[in-house]
Amino acid sequence: MHPDDDGKTLRRFRILVVPLDWGLGHATRCIPIIKELMSNHCEVWLAGERAQERLLRLEFPELTFLQLKGYRVKYSKSKAGLLWKVLGQLPKIRGAIRSERRWLHALLSCHRIDAVISDNRYGLYHTNIPSYFITHQLAIKSGLGESADKLLQRWIYKFINRFTECWVPDIIGDQNFAGDLSHPKLRPLTTLKYVGLLSRFPVDTASSFRLPASNENNNHLLFILSGPEPQRSILENKILRDIPHYPYTATVVRGLPGSNAVTPTHPNVKFYNHLPALELSDEMAKAQWVISRSGYSTVMDVIAMGKKSILIPTPGQPEQEYLARHLFKNRLAYTVDQRNFSIESALDEAADFPYQIPESNAQTHLKHTMADLVNNLRKSADMYGKLLLE
Repeated sequence: MHPDDDGKTLRRFRILVVPLDWGLGHATRCIPIIKELMSNHCEVWLAGERAQERLLRLEFPELTFLQLKGYRVKYSKSKAGLLWKVLGQLPKIRGAIRSERRWLHALLSCHRIDAVISDNRYGLYHTNIPSYFITHQLAIKSGLGESADKLLQRWIYKFINRFTECWVPDIIGDQNFAGDLSHPKLRPLTTLKYVGLLSRFPVDTASSFRLPASNENNNHLLFILSGPEPQRSILENKILRDIPHYPYTATVVRGLPGSNAVTPTHPNVKFYNHLPALELSDEMAKAQWVISRSGYSTVMDVIAMGKKSILIPTPGQPEQEYLARHLFKNRLAYTVDQRNFSIESALDEAADFPYQIPESNAQTHLKHTMADLVNNLRKSADMYGKLLLE
């Protein structure tokens, strides 16, 4: 409950937010959405499991968390085998979509939910409440050719069109950040909104885009590991191989929230299994270079902080490989293949790269979108006489 301008007590809207369990990026980019909903006096419920649950519980220990099984996609060690391994699990993914749809129907029969926000979970829509779908990948890059990409796009649009709106974490126009992924020739039929970059970092540190400073922190590096195993560990091992020979300081965030694994030690390097958003933003502010995967959520954080980055696409993930090429072409990031990655050579090559990070506002679009959501719920509730508490 919260008071309106006239002092009357209004019911707080209960919003369910659920990210996909495909790496941590879907969970991290939900963080600014959750915070904005809370600033609009909404009661936010979360759902998921495993690493996503651990990360969100660390960020929001006070919020209600529901158990919902993820898609649990398994991955291959090799680039060549990863795509086929994922495609072979499409029947399991379809089953997970049906299961989460049944889960949502059962939840609504027991609890009042005013709206649901789904980050790439295709079954979390309902005809009785507004349902919002988050994705930056409206065009599919499967690596299997144009015909396969169009077939997969039609398949996902079948689900996206069942949602009230589709929110795209990017901006409209040629100076966008996800290229064809977020600006496809064929658009879904449902309402499409570009909500700007969804950075997990606080507004005071990521409120505007800026050109990187030329004299930042004496060659300090920040490594952000993420993504599915075994590729996360493969890249980590390459970093552990090189880091003892790096003559300056570095911080390595391993991407293992909630893990009790013992972190490696080195005199000039700090290792963390995970850092909450505020602490990670502090680490990124100190770094001259950020070295990470080219997952879109990490990319949004890096760009929002105006940092020079070296991106290493996850082998066998065509979306990350395309995004790395797009960012390199537009001088937003330097990129290198994992197979050829070494810290020394990557830094030598990136030193001459002509970075061009544009200035813009990182949070305005999101604030407007969340305000619209709450206002629409308020109008609907007022129409049916449900807004004011008795």
